[in-house]
Amino acid sequence: MRISRLIAAVGLVVAGLLAPSAAVAAPESDPEFGTLVVNGRPATENYSFMVYLSGCTGSLIKNNWAVTAAHCSTPSTVRVGSVNRTSGGTVVSVTRAISHPRIDVKLLQLGSAVSHAPAPIPTASGATGTATRIIGWGQTCPARGCGPVPTVAHELDTSIVADSRCSNIDAAYEICTNNPNGNAGACYGDSGGPQVRSVGGRWELIGVTSRAGNNNSTCATGPSIYGDLPSIRAWVNTQVGGLPA
Repeated sequence: MRISRLIAAVGLVVAGLLAPSAAVAAPESDPEFGTLVVNGRPATENYSFMVYLSGCTGSLIKNNWAVTAAHCSTPSTVRVGSVNRTSGGTVVSVTRAISHPRIDVKLLQLGSAVSHAPAPIPTASGATGTATRIIGWGQTCPARGCGPVPTVAHELDTSIVADSRCSNIDAAYEICTNNPNGNAGACYGDSGGPQVRSVGGRWELIGVTSRAGNNNSTCATGPSIYGDLPSIRAWVNTQVGGLPA
């Protein structure tokens, strides 16, 4: 899932990949857009909170609200609750989008409530070294346009690293995330996708895939930057009319 921020009409997602400061969104119809998990593996479980939107990834945070990257195009419909972007889960309309005023995060209001379990947002993302997992439908090869996005979402186990390892990071509101072995990470199409951590046997949503942390348009060549959801939890809670416990 390498992450580059596509500014060129950003479309992975996480984000898309914006040239050097790459984000990760990418409409499948345009090789410029999109991000996949590079050197990850096919999803090992059917994450109930996964949300697929063309060219990007998202997460369910309430039965009628999802979150993705602000640089991703707002879709008319999304598929919720399936790691397969072409089947399963629930296809539902999107009625409203609200972008955060400071970081690359956007909320999507769904046209109706779904029965899939959302991912809870904790009050803190975790310290440097915290083990996390990133998931998305981004390219699985590093160069922009090098291949199609997968049908089944990919995942990668990684960790939070020091903010100093990511260029131009807004440390109070973003997370710097490692690229294991120097060649694995988010990519085009992963934009907007979840960064989660396991606490007490359940996944908690801490990050939203945003962009590359080394200003490189080739995915997984350095750490990536994720929107820190716990840091804006109060804002999210207000916008969605209360988050589930």
